[in-house]
Amino acid sequence: MKIVQVAERCGGVLEVLSRVIVGKEEVLRRLLAGVLANGHILIEDYPGLAKTLIASLLGNALDLRFRRIQFTPDLLPGDITGSFLYDQREGRFEFRRGPIFTHLLLAD
Repeated sequence: MKIVQVAERCGGVLEVLSRVIVGKEEVLRRLLAGVLANGHILIEDYPGLAKTLIASLLGNALDLRFRRIQFTPDLLPGDITGSFLYDQREGRFEFRRGPIFTHLLLAD
């Protein structure tokens, strides 16, 4: 894919997201740049200002799996990574993936 095509698609994604998320164009641009750079992104803002919505919509727009982890005092490592559970019908242990196995993860 050529850089012109990437730029056009990014512009389209930003346009669609900007219809729903108003006043956060710079945040959306930086998020998209972070995804394209295969990096990690830290979104800091006051409570209730659409951080989860932004991450969810970005995942939908880019056809990425989106998951959210809410960090509470009783959160265990297995809640994030997943764990082995015993399947009585099959008589064996089966690994159930946790939310870390996704394309786009929001740690809240």
